[in-house]
Amino acid sequence: MNEILISICIPAYSRTAFLQRLLDSIAMQTFRDFEVIVTDDTPGAEVREVCSKYADAFPLSYYKNEPGLGTPENWNEGIRRASGKWIKLMHDDDWFAVPGALQQFADAVRQHPQASFFFCAYSNVYEETGKKEIVNITSLRWKMLLKNKVTLFSSNIIGPPSVTLHRNDRQHWYDRNIKWVVDIDFYIRYLEGTDPVYIDQPLVNVGINPGQVTRVSFRKPEVEIPENFYLLRKVGTKHLSNLLVYDAWWRLMRNLHIRKETEVQEHGYHEAIPAAVGRIIRVQQKIPRPLLNVGVFSKMFMFVSYLFNRAR
Repeated sequence: MNEILISICIPAYSRTAFLQRLLDSIAMQTFRDFEVIVTDDTPGAEVREVCSKYADAFPLSYYKNEPGLGTPENWNEGIRRASGKWIKLMHDDDWFAVPGALQQFADAVRQHPQASFFFCAYSNVYEETGKKEIVNITSLRWKMLLKNKVTLFSSNIIGPPSVTLHRNDRQHWYDRNIKWVVDIDFYIRYLEGTDPVYIDQPLVNVGINPGQVTRVSFRKPEVEIPENFYLLRKVGTKHLSNLLVYDAWWRLMRNLHIRKETEVQEHGYHEAIPAAVGRIIRVQQKIPRPLLNVGVFSKMFMFVSYLFNRAR
């Protein structure tokens, strides 16, 4: 029996209408060398009932998590259950944009046999309004990503896990200690020593809705502060010498209104604050808030601060 090429891993929780939309988009795929793994954190049986409707459409394995594993451990559970050569994690509120989406991923794998990580352009679809926007990576940010993967700190230009495909190497897992920066952390670790392949076609629709972890956690210092410092410790403070990474930390402190180092501790981070970040806080403390909120002035102050910080 031939090994399955792609395992589509779906960590599910309650949202059966979204899940059905995703499963419908899978059933429409022209490429058929795949399996579907659904790992379910839902207390009830509604997800199981939806999955049962697709038993004849494609190979689908359903697993109930008792107790629920939460994000991101439910993601890892799907990967653990997968038997395919490649992992295609799909959140249950995302879906394939075109019937040929999986085929294009499979073609990319064939065309780049040495590669281990792929990602595609995608469309953000706002569930509340129906607004749709295509997200592509610019040539400049692509070059910056290839030069230093930690620049993902500045902006997650790869996108959510649903737009990625990676080898099932049984070595890389999502860090259960974090939720807000969990995908960035995974990408940085996975891409260490290797380059991704980008597919410049919007193959996935990413549902944007109020219940998402990213929407719930956005601009909440009790979430963003501990997780960003945790990730900085993992990758190393030396990366603050990169202008994009430094700018990310400048914006983080500004957007979360951190004006004193003690406020970092108040929001849940109790380790030593890196010297460069401490200097960012002290510089911003001296700048009037209205002025700091003006983009052009903020960039100017950031760059001057970066030059002084890097010299030290």
